[in-house]
Amino acid sequence: MRKSIKSLAVIAGLALSATSLAACGSDNATGTAENTKKVETTDISGKLAGAGASSQKSAVEAWKAGFADVAKNVEVTYDPTGSGAGVTTFLQGGVAFAGTDEALSSEEIDKSAAVCKDSKAINLPVYVSPVVVAFNLEGIKTLNMKPETIAKIFRGEITKWNDPAIVADNKDAKLPDSKIVAIHRADQSGTTENFTDYLHSAAPTAWPDDPSKDWPVAGGESGDKTAGVVDNLKKTQGAIGYIDASQAGDFGTAALQAGDGFVEYSAEAAAKIVESAKVEDGREKNDLALNLNRTPDDPEAYPLVLVSYYAVCPQYKDANTAKLVKAWVNYVVSADGQQKAAEAAGSAPLGDEITKKITTALDAIK
Repeated sequence: MRKSIKSLAVIAGLALSATSLAACGSDNATGTAENTKKVETTDISGKLAGAGASSQKSAVEAWKAGFADVAKNVEVTYDPTGSGAGVTTFLQGGVAFAGTDEALSSEEIDKSAAVCKDSKAINLPVYVSPVVVAFNLEGIKTLNMKPETIAKIFRGEITKWNDPAIVADNKDAKLPDSKIVAIHRADQSGTTENFTDYLHSAAPTAWPDDPSKDWPVAGGESGDKTAGVVDNLKKTQGAIGYIDASQAGDFGTAALQAGDGFVEYSAEAAAKIVESAKVEDGREKNDLALNLNRTPDDPEAYPLVLVSYYAVCPQYKDANTAKLVKAWVNYVVSADGQQKAAEAAGSAPLGDEITKKITTALDAIK
């Protein structure tokens, strides 16, 4: 049975509750709420602007509503222009933070020296969500798909729904002898980078292209931002695309290979991948870009996970902007903020250890 956004939110909520309960029973474990240092919000005011990942859109709306309750004199705006456009705006000094579904590259970090004061930008994880391979096939809600099969579909090498590679893993499904219409993102997208990273890691022979924010393969249909892909999926029978799980709606979705079996998407399954993630080698202090294992042995770990970041400055040219960024991100990664995102978008909660590291990084912002 595929997971609705409501059930994802329930699972995420239970995960948060379990984390807090575990914390109460151990001197060494600290719940997410305790790990997130409360920033005084009564004495701050002003406007805070961000832009970037459209995957965060539903979560950001929920965060803004919750943050308004504790920081009544702060106005937060977020333009979901897509990861690439948001990072560009941040590097041009147009916004105080960028939402991006892929951590800033070393080149982008070097460019940030022009907008950060005596420092370079860091990546802070704020949102964890499954990316789903969604399709529009009447009467079919779930299909098992190996990464090689998905890669060949999006390369135009598998073109019919009753192709033997799909049939082999779905013997009970009534697959039509109809055309597959593969839809990718037209804009620079962190979701695309996560999707291509999964394909390159899990099926390197079938998908030799390196991960990229830009779609690397010619052909196929495209949609601008998440909304464009969703719109094309809705109106095209036989279509398949990759989208944030918060937008899965009534589409059919692929169960992905994990270990010796297949796993459907859920907040719980996504959290398992993030729990085992390590900070990328070579990152500067407080830069928390994560290295995800896309080929898990755990049969309950969903491998196509998006970790969305805020790119922020360790030091801002304006002291009030620094205060606003610290307060906002502290709320976003708090237990309340993560719960609101789970309810609105079906996201998975941040783990205890990474939340501690985020709090340490926020403490150092000035």
